[in-house]
Amino acid sequence: MNTRFRAVLAFSAILLGYFMALLDTTIVNIALPEMTSYFGGTVSQISWVMNGYNLAFAALILTASRLADQFGRKKVFILGLVLFTLSSLLSGLSNSLGMLILFRAIQGLAGAIIVPVTIPLTTTTFPKEKHGIIIGIWGAVAGLAAASGPSLGGILTEKLNWQWIFYVNVPLGLLSILLTLLFIKESRDEMAGKSVDYGGMLSITAGMLCITYAFVKANDYGWNSAEFYTLLGAGLILTAFFFHLQTRGKEPMLPLMLLKIKEFNGTSLALFIVGAALSNLTLLTSFFLTREMGMTELKAGLVLSILAAGSIISSAVSGGLSNKYGSRWFGVTGVAIICGAIYAMSNLDAQSPISAVLLRLFIAGLGLGLTLAPLMSAGVRHVPEEKVGIASGVMNMTKSIGSVLGVAIIVTLLQQSIIGEMQTAQVRILEQVRESQRLMPVVKEVLVAVVEEQASRAQTRSDSELQEAELSGQIIQGVEAAAAKLNAEQQKIFAAARDDQMKEVKLLLASAGADLKQASVNGFRKSFIYASFMLLPGLIFAWMSDKRRAEKDSDKSADRSTMNVA
Repeated sequence: MNTRFRAVLAFSAILLGYFMALLDTTIVNIALPEMTSYFGGTVSQISWVMNGYNLAFAALILTASRLADQFGRKKVFILGLVLFTLSSLLSGLSNSLGMLILFRAIQGLAGAIIVPVTIPLTTTTFPKEKHGIIIGIWGAVAGLAAASGPSLGGILTEKLNWQWIFYVNVPLGLLSILLTLLFIKESRDEMAGKSVDYGGMLSITAGMLCITYAFVKANDYGWNSAEFYTLLGAGLILTAFFFHLQTRGKEPMLPLMLLKIKEFNGTSLALFIVGAALSNLTLLTSFFLTREMGMTELKAGLVLSILAAGSIISSAVSGGLSNKYGSRWFGVTGVAIICGAIYAMSNLDAQSPISAVLLRLFIAGLGLGLTLAPLMSAGVRHVPEEKVGIASGVMNMTKSIGSVLGVAIIVTLLQQSIIGEMQTAQVRILEQVRESQRLMPVVKEVLVAVVEEQASRAQTRSDSELQEAELSGQIIQGVEAAAAKLNAEQQKIFAAARDDQMKEVKLLLASAGADLKQASVNGFRKSFIYASFMLLPGLIFAWMSDKRRAEKDSDKSADRSTMNVA
């Protein structure tokens, strides 16, 4: 077997593991309603099927990177694959919600082992001049996994059952393990030493766990709650203690010299912003498609998968070119495109054609591909080769925490925006009812109560429209009960005008339904605008992710001069 074919098979093993680990961050979301029906429990309880994975993933990724650098990346990668495959099988076989959440947390731990090791395994498998192209493909797989999760999850859940979103990992995992054993060479950081920094590992893991958990529960506890500040404060203190240990340890798990590299810091911060942007875009769009445009979860997932198409196209191109021409312009352009695409989503309404949604998502995917692959390539290019593993861990950790924080913030903004718009619409509708010259006082009284109730329900229900069919019985019953309390003369007047009153009520309900529907759409529009503004700092960080070409050329000239003198 020739060397090139072995390298392709080795890279396939890496990509299979990487695809699985990232896919499971999103594939589960679409099946949560089915799991709720199967196990019972509240929405808050079932959400831990998703949160358990994300918490373990974000908290342990840096520790896993360090252990891989010390004891062998191939060994640790295989350990992660075995653990991920086994926990996937056990997740599908779970017969209780608690058991499923436990195995999902183990899956997250395995994902944290797999993901950061993929970059150093890739860079040691291929020569340096191929790194840009290879990382471009790696970035395309990242975009494919993130965007195809909802659609693949919807297809498996609808055609088979929710257990298959876990069972599908078993053959993929076994194939990746086999290819890894046969075709991947062992590699490690020879300068890392063998002593384990237990204090550093415990402090950074506990710190990331507290910070991530604080943002996951921010909307439940409240952003001004004592619980939120306690968790966040504990996480920041533990993180500060971690850096204190790193300055004093003989063999620290995180070489602090990495933090002195401006380009590496810019890359990490840009990935933090991009991680938040990607989560915000997929979350807002999925809710908008199902709640406002009335799509099924499966159809919404298929629409969202267009992100992957755009990402694959631009990642395959930008990875290689960024290695040749530098990453900063690709990163800045990509962030700007994502920002513009998210802002353009605010122009959609409930009657917008699907083609308008697809176009915006495809453009966002192009921006994502222009951003992820060049940024990861820049992060690898600007750190010492033996530190690629731990550097990859830092970059993936910041991206993961950005995703959690982004979701926490945008969910809060979405709720506040919709509530504010609903309250404004409610006031306007009630004014129309009270000022109506055609409605009798007894009908106004009942209609005001119904509008207030429905406006409150519309803030949380999946359909913000007032449903005339389901409300007609409630209104007629309420009006009849109120009319029965009138005196005989008033009852006679009401009976004569009853049909005309009901016609007027239907007209007002139709108008109110349209107002509330538009109010909900306006809440989403504001949230898309907020999400686009949150991406703006990424322009600065993406610019910091690489040097100017003139600087690079002078650095190369200096290196050549040094070699000549030597």
